[in-house]
Amino acid sequence: MTNPKVTPKDFFLWAGAMVSLYGSVVAFITLVFSYINYVFPDPLAYYTVDVFSGGMRFQMASLIVLVPVTLILMRLIRKDIAADSDKKDLWIRRWALFLTVFIAGAAIVIDLITLINYFLGGELTSRFLLKVAVLLLVAGGVFLHFFADLKGYWLKQPQRAQMVGWAAGLLVLVTILAGFFIMGTPAEARLYRFDSQKADDLLSIQWQVVNFWQQKETLPASLEELNDPIGGWRNPVDPQSGESYRYERTSNSSFKLCATFNRSSDENKRQSSIARPAAMYGAPMPDENWDHGEGEHCFDRTIDPERYPPYNKPVR
Repeated sequence: MTNPKVTPKDFFLWAGAMVSLYGSVVAFITLVFSYINYVFPDPLAYYTVDVFSGGMRFQMASLIVLVPVTLILMRLIRKDIAADSDKKDLWIRRWALFLTVFIAGAAIVIDLITLINYFLGGELTSRFLLKVAVLLLVAGGVFLHFFADLKGYWLKQPQRAQMVGWAAGLLVLVTILAGFFIMGTPAEARLYRFDSQKADDLLSIQWQVVNFWQQKETLPASLEELNDPIGGWRNPVDPQSGESYRYERTSNSSFKLCATFNRSSDENKRQSSIARPAAMYGAPMPDENWDHGEGEHCFDRTIDPERYPPYNKPVR
C-alpha cells in the first residue's frame, strides 16, 4: 500500500490549521494570564495591568480571528478525509498530530515541574497556582483532543467533533467578553488613554518648569516662556480638546498645573497606574502624586531648592 500523495491544498490546509491553532492557544493562555494578573496584582509590579494598551487588545483580536480560522480549516480537513479516507494517512497529518501531542505533553510536564519546584521553595501563591492550572487544563485539553484524533476517534464521531468545536468557540467567546468587563468598551479605553496622556504631558511640563526655575531662579509667568525652538521643546496640548494645559504661578517657587480628566483616578483600582506616570525627566518631587477626580483637576507643586538647587552661573 502506497502512501497517499500530499497535494498543495492538503499542505496549506494543515499548515494553516496548525499555525492558527498554536496562535489561538498562545493568545488564549496569555489573555487569561492577564485576567489573573488583574484579579491578583503583584505588589512588586509598578504597573500591574495596562488595560488600555495593545497587549490585552492584541490577544483578544488574535482570538477573534484565529479561532474561527482554526475551526473552519479543521472542518474542511475532516470533510476531505470523510470524502477520501486515504487522506487520514497523509504524512503531513501524522506529523501535525504527533507534533501537537508532543508539544502539549511537553507543556504539561514542564508545568508540573514548575509547580513542584515552587512548592518545594515555599513560593506558591494564588496567582501562580491559577496560571499553572490554566496552562495544565489548556495543554491537557489539546493533548487529549489530538491524541484521540491520532486514534481516529473524531473521524468515527464527527458529531462529537463538531460539538467540541462549538464548545471551544463558546469558551473563547466568554473569555473575550470577560475582557470588556476588565478593559471596558473601546470608547472607554480611549478615554482612559486620553487621561493617561494628559498625566504624562503634565509630568513633562512639570520638569520643564523645574528646569526653568533652576536656570533662572524664578518660575515662568506662563507656559509660553517654556517654549525653546533651539532645544526643541514645545509645550504639549490636551490631546482630546487641543487646548493648552492651564498653568498658574502661585509664588516664586510654587505653581499649579491643571487638566480636565474623563475619569477619576480612583474610580477603578485597575486604572490607578494612569494617574501615576513614571518620572522620565528626573526624580519625583516629595509627596508627589497624580491622583485626580473627574473633570478639571489642579496639581499643586512646590520646588524644594535643596533638592533642586539652582544651576551654577558661569563667571564672566
